[in-house]
Amino acid sequence: MTRGNQRELARQKNAKKHTEQSKGKRNEDGLSAAARKQRDAEIMQQKQKKANETTKEGTKSK
Repeated sequence: MTRGNQRELARQKNAKKHTEQSKGKRNEDGLSAAARKQRDAEIMQQKQKKANETTKEGTKSK
């Protein structure tokens, strides 16, 4: 039954190795750096616009 312990240790070692490898990677979406930057800028502009609208609504009601 000593082999069972070795298998378990190998599984743990492999799981740790796998998590460390995928830890630093981001999702590759197939975009170049410039395209990713453009997409992120558009998202941030939408968030800012939404935040500005909610603050305007809050100040109008007071």
